[in-house]
Amino acid sequence: MYEYIMGLIVVFLLIWFAWKYSSRHTNIPCPSWLYWLVELENPFAKGCQSAVIITGLNVKRGMTILDIGCGPGRLSIPLAKAVGEQGRIISIDIQTEMLNIVQQKAERENIKNISVVNIPMGEGKLCDYSADGAVMAAVLGEIPNRASALEEIYKSLKPDGILAIAETIFDPHYQSKQTILNLVQPIGFSQVDFIGNKIAFTIYLKKI
Repeated sequence: MYEYIMGLIVVFLLIWFAWKYSSRHTNIPCPSWLYWLVELENPFAKGCQSAVIITGLNVKRGMTILDIGCGPGRLSIPLAKAVGEQGRIISIDIQTEMLNIVQQKAERENIKNISVVNIPMGEGKLCDYSADGAVMAAVLGEIPNRASALEEIYKSLKPDGILAIAETIFDPHYQSKQTILNLVQPIGFSQVDFIGNKIAFTIYLKKI
C-alpha cells in the first residue's frame, strides 16, 4: 500500500511539473483526461474549495450564474442545485470533452438547469446573459487575453453582479491577488470580499 501511494504521488508530481513547464510557454488548459484531478478538493487549498466559493457568492434560488472554464463541473453541479429549478447555470469551456462530462453528470443526477457553451474566452463571443454572478476557479491564467475575458464577464453581469475568482498556488497558472486586482480595477470591478490566503483564495468582485 505504501509503495502504491508513493507511486501516485510521484505520478502527480511528474504531471504537475510537466504542466507547469509547458504553461511558461503557452496557455494550456487542463487536459480533459485529467478531469479527475480538477475535481479533487485539495485539503491544503480550502480557500478555493467549491463549498467555500459558492458560500461567499451568496447564491439564491432563481439566480443565473456563469461558470467560466467550468471543466468537469466541480462547481456547475452544486451551483445548479443551489439555484434550484428556477435558476440557470451557464457552463462555459473551450473543451467539448469537459462539457460532455458536465452533461453526463447532470443527466445522472437529473439536473436540467445547466446549459453548456463551447467558446474561448476573451474573443468577444460571450453573450450578455445579465447574470447574477460568475465564477472562475483556477482558470484565469489559462486565458491568453485575460483583460478582454474579464471585460466580457463584466458586460454579462447585472449591475452589482458578483464575480468570484478562485486561485491556488498548486495550479501551474496561478494568479496572485494583486495581479487579479490590477486586471479588474480598470474594468470597473470592486473587491467586496476575500477568503483564504496566498496558498489558496477566492476573491469576490462586484460590478459597479
